[in-house]
Amino acid sequence: MNISVELQKVDELHIKGLIGGEIDAFTAPMLREKLAELNLQKDLHVELNLTDVSYMDSTGLGVFVGFYKTVNAANGHMELTGLSSRLKRLFDITGLVEIMDIQATDKEVKIDETV
Repeated sequence: MNISVELQKVDELHIKGLIGGEIDAFTAPMLREKLAELNLQKDLHVELNLTDVSYMDSTGLGVFVGFYKTVNAANGHMELTGLSSRLKRLFDITGLVEIMDIQATDKEVKIDETV
């Protein structure tokens, strides 16, 4: 299993997390368990950095959707940051980018054809 999950409480209402590796059917339960351990109080802001996530399938999406619903039910806010263009595309295709706060890292490269 190739996943790492580091969660750090910044203050009473802010938690930062760094997630790395692959999120799939084998590793998603570990991620779900780690996120479930958080004390989700009202108005909590959770920022999860996915810069080091190299692969994610629909199981991983399901973990983030479930966690988003839990945070949202507590009037909190979840932010996903550092998504590669490949990961962001997964959220785009499913329409989740319209619901969740998602910040990608890769900028589209535009080729200047004028010489």
